Amino acid sequence: MLFLRSLLYFLGSTIVLSTLVALALIMSFSPLKIRYAILSKWSMFCMWWLRITLNIKLEITGRENIPSKTCVIVSNHQSTWETLGLQQVFPQQTWVLKQELLWIPIFGWGLALLKPIVINRGEKLKALKKVIKQGSERIKEGTFVVIFPEGTRQPYGHLGEYQNGGVAIAKKTGCDISPVYHNAGKVWPKGSFIKHPGTISVIIGKPISPEGKSASVLTKEIRDWTQAQAANY
Repeated sequence: MLFLRSLLYFLGSTIVLSTLVALALIMSFSPLKIRYAILSKWSMFCMWWLRITLNIKLEITGRENIPSKTCVIVSNHQSTWETLGLQQVFPQQTWVLKQELLWIPIFGWGLALLKPIVINRGEKLKALKKVIKQGSERIKEGTFVVIFPEGTRQPYGHLGEYQNGGVAIAKKTGCDISPVYHNAGKVWPKGSFIKHPGTISVIIGKPISPEGKSASVLTKEIRDWTQAQAANY
């Protein structure tokens, strides 16, 4: 039964995504704000469709902690869900992502229209420089930047090592860091087609200023906070 319900979710979300990407491609000459407004409707549909097909709900704690100015969002990475769900939590955003994602038909085309920060993870030094340079540009342009510092999705219940890229953007621009923890991997596990009913909890911590702290100290502070939240979920 869960397979059929997951299949129904996949088919519905694919149809809607295909329609929105086609529309966004037609509007590819338009400003980023308009393309984002079109394509972000997919994440809105997916959150609703997950509730309908699989009874997956969303619970947000700490919404009042979202900075009013653009910032770096640093989140743990357990699932495919967070690349969709965080669009319904934070304002207009972009992501640091591996270049292979752009090769996925339809999905990759949509991502490419939203000015993501695309990196080759095999070239770590070049990737870090690109994250800092383009991430800082996006912040100055008024776009929130989402960073998954573990680099790749982790199994539910496990927190990987955190890299310094997001913190480096914050230090260069002087913007705040918004720490986020979620437990999406509990209902939508890493690499799994089958999803399970349940409630995804998203915890948004108080903004962290990069002023007066080294990148390593900030990264440890964020990871320690995330680990503390994970202990409760």
